Amino acid sequence: MSVLDSINSPKDLHNLSPEGLATLCSDIRTLIIKVVAKNGGHLAPNLGVVELTVALHKVFHTPTDKIVWDVGHQAYIHKILTGRKKEFPTLRLYKGLSGFPKRCESPHDAFGTGHSSTSISAALGYACARDVKGEDYNVVAVIGDGALTGGEALEALNNAGDQHRKLIVVLNDNEMSISKNVGALSEYLSEIRTNPHYTKVKSEAENLLKSIPSIGDKVATAASRLKDSLKYFLVPGMFFEDLGFKYFGPVDGHNIEALVELLEKAKTLDDPVLIHVITKKGKGYAPAELNPNKFHGTGPFELATGKKIVVGNPPQTYTQSFSKALITLAQDNKDIVAITAAMPDGTGLTEFAKKYPTRFFDVAIAEQHAVTLAAGMACGGLRPVVAIYSTFAQRAFDQILHDVCIQNLPVVLCLDRAGLVGDDGYTHHGVFDYSYLSMMPNMTIMAPKDENELRHMLYTALQGNSPMTIRYPRGSGLGVDCSEPMHEVPIGKGEILRQGEDVYFWAIGSMVDTALKTAELLEQQGIKAGVVNARFVKPLDKELLLATAKKVGCIVTLEENVIKGGFGEGVLSALNEEQLLNTTKVLNLGIPDAFIPQGDKKLLLRDLKLDPASVAISVEKELKSK
Repeated sequence: MSVLDSINSPKDLHNLSPEGLATLCSDIRTLIIKVVAKNGGHLAPNLGVVELTVALHKVFHTPTDKIVWDVGHQAYIHKILTGRKKEFPTLRLYKGLSGFPKRCESPHDAFGTGHSSTSISAALGYACARDVKGEDYNVVAVIGDGALTGGEALEALNNAGDQHRKLIVVLNDNEMSISKNVGALSEYLSEIRTNPHYTKVKSEAENLLKSIPSIGDKVATAASRLKDSLKYFLVPGMFFEDLGFKYFGPVDGHNIEALVELLEKAKTLDDPVLIHVITKKGKGYAPAELNPNKFHGTGPFELATGKKIVVGNPPQTYTQSFSKALITLAQDNKDIVAITAAMPDGTGLTEFAKKYPTRFFDVAIAEQHAVTLAAGMACGGLRPVVAIYSTFAQRAFDQILHDVCIQNLPVVLCLDRAGLVGDDGYTHHGVFDYSYLSMMPNMTIMAPKDENELRHMLYTALQGNSPMTIRYPRGSGLGVDCSEPMHEVPIGKGEILRQGEDVYFWAIGSMVDTALKTAELLEQQGIKAGVVNARFVKPLDKELLLATAKKVGCIVTLEENVIKGGFGEGVLSALNEEQLLNTTKVLNLGIPDAFIPQGDKKLLLRDLKLDPASVAISVEKELKSK
């Protein structure tokens, strides 16, 4: 019987010996590696915080005490220890455990998350609520050094230090977010991390001053107030101390006894505390230790080797198609530059960075800065391409609107992982971009039907002189030929892929293929359905829309975006302007007004009735009612 078998709640940790805790950590690592190898997930971040999480739950008493995780991709251990051990094999699966903290899943999940840099703000909010209500509990924010580069985290540190409330911030420093961290703050932490003499010098200096007879304490007190250069060189964490935090560390994040001791000490203090913990991403599994970025978020893999399991020979992904096209275009246009927010691998910019290092910019986890940086570059005569996951682009809404669109600047936004992304769930589905970008004047929005059309759209966007967005899905393309030279797509023009007599599908992006497959099913029922590849959400091809609506009198819109404010409502609005809604029936199919959970994308589309079979049934009903 393993130690983990006896752990059913955090309370079971409190009587474990140091040896028992160490064995428990080993058991947890074994379970995580086994489950993630089968289901996929965030392996390396979780393996790096096993001892830290066990120490947190030994010292603090959730759910009374609050542990707030940043991003949440390192919360698997927390889930295992808080009563979800038996359900853990369902991690990230359809109707299984979420891969992120989720308040409705467990009272131990103090704050739901999935995006970066929110933990300190949320934890400070808890501390404010506790103090206003006169309650008594501890609040701990756990944030990585990558997430600390996000603007919200720095804003929260500033405010927390000013408020002087009882709060503990645990800085998990593993030198990584998804890719290797960049920026001045990362370099600052590296200085602390790589100078083992810092903490020793600080301690010895204080002890020496206090040992001076009669005046030692006074000298030590006076010395602590001096903000001269010597102190900045000798004392670690001055950045945090100047913000109002008591700084402890750096401490070995895999020494569970040291962690427990330091957390117990921090627990007794009434001021904000920052504990700097050094961990190794992927610890305990050699393939993940050697390639932590590859195992940050991974699909299923072979347990013995770490080799990713790939079924068959899949087509190139949309991301790969974008990457190759951008590199090709940059050869002839020296003004093209690429920007990412700590995601060079995920957005396909790693190869661009190798080929054009002086034209590549990784701004760390700072999507707002990435967009305004691009705006400044555009003002300076460059042609910036900003590659961000759709869900993370939401964080830069104001910068897109205020800094890019108002000034009508030629910034190209390439939104990867648009639509449903599957296993990461509702915090990562990119299903809102059509809606919030459509409302912005000067913005052009396009979505390719396949990986080849993506190349042509990128070429088109870089010819323009105004804001352009291209959004495309996660994963493999359709396997179409991508060898033809890139050419311009006429702005605001759709294309008829299949003629119709009874109904026309107006489909956009990933749903064009669904429309074509549905049309084939309907043909078997004697229904002749046409298919239009809209290509552009904005501007909409009104001329073609009116022609198809007048021909058949029934339009079905298909989009992998929320219906509210999306492509379909744009079609409705255009037909209404032409007073055609009395003679034309419109069926809008897309994501409903709800947050969609995690699960295999095919199963989610089936549940949402957006698979070909379900769409065919909906169209048949619509035509019968007509």
